[in-house]
Amino acid sequence: MKKIRWLNPAVDAGMFLILIAQMLYVFLGNTAHELLGIFFFVLLIAHAVLKRRWFAGLLKARRRSALQWAFSGVTLLLLLAVLALMVSGMGVSRLLFPYFGALGSAALHRLLATAVLALAVLHAGLRFCLRPGKMKTKIALTALGCGLAVAFGLALVPYLNRHMKTVEISYAQAVAGDKVAWTGKKPLVVYFTRLGNTDFAADADAVSGASLLLADGERMGNAQLLAHMTADALDCDMEAITLTGEKYPSSYNDTVAVAQKELRQQTRPPVAAIDLGDADTVILVYPLWWGTLPMPVASFLESVDWTGKTLCLLATQGSSGFGASTRDIQALAPGATVVEGLSVYCDDVPTARQQIGRWLETL
Repeated sequence: MKKIRWLNPAVDAGMFLILIAQMLYVFLGNTAHELLGIFFFVLLIAHAVLKRRWFAGLLKARRRSALQWAFSGVTLLLLLAVLALMVSGMGVSRLLFPYFGALGSAALHRLLATAVLALAVLHAGLRFCLRPGKMKTKIALTALGCGLAVAFGLALVPYLNRHMKTVEISYAQAVAGDKVAWTGKKPLVVYFTRLGNTDFAADADAVSGASLLLADGERMGNAQLLAHMTADALDCDMEAITLTGEKYPSSYNDTVAVAQKELRQQTRPPVAAIDLGDADTVILVYPLWWGTLPMPVASFLESVDWTGKTLCLLATQGSSGFGASTRDIQALAPGATVVEGLSVYCDDVPTARQQIGRWLETL
């Protein structure tokens, strides 16, 4: 019995600390993140075994106070949130469960992790409130803890991911790979990225893994790197979509705000003309902004006669899939055959060369 009493808080503390560590993904990396996730759910099973009498008691009808009912409800809600987190974790897995797609949204996974953290704090707070003592103080501390948990998940974690992560690669190692044979006219790779379309401050570092990286010490856009990989695999030409008017601000957050405004107003920023030549296939490389294509890409699409051409999509994103971009591109490029090709998660961009090669072979 003494061992069990000691084991209960140890398992609970272990789960809580692992969850905090998991949310600090930027310092862990993917491999440690996924392996710790497995250990978290091993502890969850241990927790359920240790608390089996409590779960069995839920099925028995008995009188309870409102606080006890609230504690039971929060506990069950926490369990459901943890199970949903497990499924979503498998959905975004790139190491242990790469072919499991259910709830495969990184954004949803982060929200579920925040919900689990907040509910865990609330669960512990209500348990604390069930003990004798000053109720107002306990409620205030519980509310403060829940607020800090939500702030940690929704504000601090994204900030750390944005400002504490620097991706550095060797350009030659990232881009070089097996060539892909292409029958007929060579395609043209057209890409859009923040680099070349942003007024970066002179001292700005490439710390945004969702859009920028350092290639041999030089700033480079993620979509730009994917375009270079694609052009190298096909030994074909590539063109960049370049703004001719006002560029985006250096701050990532400011760029996000400008992009949202452009999307809402369906702005068409002026871009330099791109001659497709005799290419009948265009591979369009772009990042997802607000769940769809950036508006400069829309400007490019509307400037071209797509009749009889094939448009293959290669997107980079920090969530999942193509969002609404495929549907929007189909509307912007009438006459084109739009092929929803490959969507690359931002953290996977530096090592995406083989994945791109396999995709191109299917075309």
